[in-house]
Amino acid sequence: MGAPGRALLWLQLLALTQAADKVWVPNTNFDDATNWSQNRTPCAGAAVEFPADKTVSVLVREGHSISDMLLPLDGEFVLASGAGFGAADAGSRPDCGTGARARFLDPDRFLWLDPLLWRPGDAARGLFSVDAERVPCLHDDVVFPSDASFRVGLGPGAGPVRVRSIQALGQTFAREEDLAAFLASRAGRLRFHGPGALSVDPEACTDPSGCVCGNAEAQPWICAALLQPLGGGCPQAACLEPLRPEGQCCDLCGAVVSLTHGPGFDLQRYRARLLHAFLALPQYQGLQVAVSKVPRPPGFREASGAKADTEIQVVLVEAGPETGGAGRLARALLADIAEHGEALGILSATARESGAPVWGGSAAGLNAPARAGLAGGLAAAGLLVLLALLAGALLLRREGRLRWRRRDEAVPARAGAPLGFHNPVFYAADSAEALPTPKSDQRSSSRSYFLNPLFGEAEAEA
Repeated sequence: MGAPGRALLWLQLLALTQAADKVWVPNTNFDDATNWSQNRTPCAGAAVEFPADKTVSVLVREGHSISDMLLPLDGEFVLASGAGFGAADAGSRPDCGTGARARFLDPDRFLWLDPLLWRPGDAARGLFSVDAERVPCLHDDVVFPSDASFRVGLGPGAGPVRVRSIQALGQTFAREEDLAAFLASRAGRLRFHGPGALSVDPEACTDPSGCVCGNAEAQPWICAALLQPLGGGCPQAACLEPLRPEGQCCDLCGAVVSLTHGPGFDLQRYRARLLHAFLALPQYQGLQVAVSKVPRPPGFREASGAKADTEIQVVLVEAGPETGGAGRLARALLADIAEHGEALGILSATARESGAPVWGGSAAGLNAPARAGLAGGLAAAGLLVLLALLAGALLLRREGRLRWRRRDEAVPARAGAPLGFHNPVFYAADSAEALPTPKSDQRSSSRSYFLNPLFGEAEAEA
């Protein structure tokens, strides 16, 4: 790796050690084309209309000539240096058309719980977050850019929104009383609305193994906001037996590695290890990984006998059309844990892979009812064939063309032929990097693995 590559990697790893920021993406700027009905800012001489029953703060960066303007019920224009409005005749620009008003879109359409409206403050390349963690978590610092106007809808939701701090209008609110005073002010009412509550708790996450995001109760609302543009339903995954990690709204194709850890585990250090030792390699360039502490599913906790109520979840997905890389990386991580797990503070690991990809079109025809119907048809056909063979065998025996051997008439084994069978339990892999091949299962093409580095063995389960 060259010097520029090492410098970029160092900056990425340095960003991982800083506090997590979530930055608000949309705005209510006058000069942003996405805020207007025709997806363009008003032309010279256009008639401008704001929703009459809405409240909004609008930042204006440039000068605009308009013929008339319908103002909102309550609001404000924040004029940047050199910005302003002037009068112009209607339709003074022929290329803009006539008659149609330029309508400012509903400023209340932006919701706090929509994952599409947030971005991480300093994300390293190759990292992503599951859907519930794309929305600000309990220990996150929230940033509303100072160079944009905004309006955020709070609620509905399972409970009040709580974060570590909020930065808005050039101020940082880390105390509950300061935030409450701001939200009650006119500036706060112009920017935050809705039935939900917003609060801050300055307590930072001090656990080196990480902290749970805290958005589990709000996840139904998060997913509803995320899927609203799709009609409320998840798109069909492009593979058989897809996976749904904790915190994810829809199924995905790839692999999930779950880690149980001891007191020596450091989440930031392990995330940096994934970036440096794995994702930087050419064979894993097309992969993305999400690493976080999540609640451990109760059923799985009881089945495995684990006492911890949390685990480290590593989600691996393909970023491009290539397939199979997520499974290969999952097995590489298991091998790495087998060798270095004790030093990393990892007690055990399990891995799950999605099934084979669906080629040549949509996977909509391969849903569970269709596969169940196909399996039933094949079973019925197999039963008919078996009955036909049995009837034919009885007929041949009656005609003397077929004979059965009694057990005591069995042909003796050839000299030197083995009398036992191969038991893979007593055969070890030839290489420390080679992991056991999972057992096949006709009902499912997904695979899972279990690794306990304390004993240095790996098992594969269908």
